[in-house]
Amino acid sequence: MTAFDHALKLILKHEGGYVNHPRDPGGETNLGVTKRVWQTWVGRTDVDMRTLTPAKVAPLYKAQYWDKVSGDDFPPALSLVLFDFGVNAGVSRAVKMLQRIVGAVIDGQIGRGTRQAVQLYVTAHGLAKLIEAYSEARRDYYRALSTFDTFGRGWLRRVNETHAEAVKLL
Repeated sequence: MTAFDHALKLILKHEGGYVNHPRDPGGETNLGVTKRVWQTWVGRTDVDMRTLTPAKVAPLYKAQYWDKVSGDDFPPALSLVLFDFGVNAGVSRAVKMLQRIVGAVIDGQIGRGTRQAVQLYVTAHGLAKLIEAYSEARRDYYRALSTFDTFGRGWLRRVNETHAEAVKLL
């Protein structure tokens, strides 16, 4: 199983199946994919969100999230937490959070400078410290959201479970 396959399995567990919660700004969603995102991905508007399967959504997750956080360029533990937050809160936000922690230029894109800053941080503090700092920053992000009262327990559980899995990968 590749690092992507392992991470996707955890992501899909967290994302669950079909939902259309009235307080969720993402609207109609299945396997963590919003209707808007799926329509864009498949290039049409006549989609039935209830028919999505893990096999159907895997290429979208790989191209739109894993590859954009450079999942193959980092240790699996870091890739997992980046990927999970990218899926849940947006790739740019996930990358900017990493860049803030490691002291890279904050532009929302993984480039050579970000990779170097990650390496310097890991050399100085260790990968476990980076994973912990990233997870704590995620918790702070969720706590600040106006919808925390509705979704906060689930978000924090997700961070904690993802963090625990990342620690296993160290």
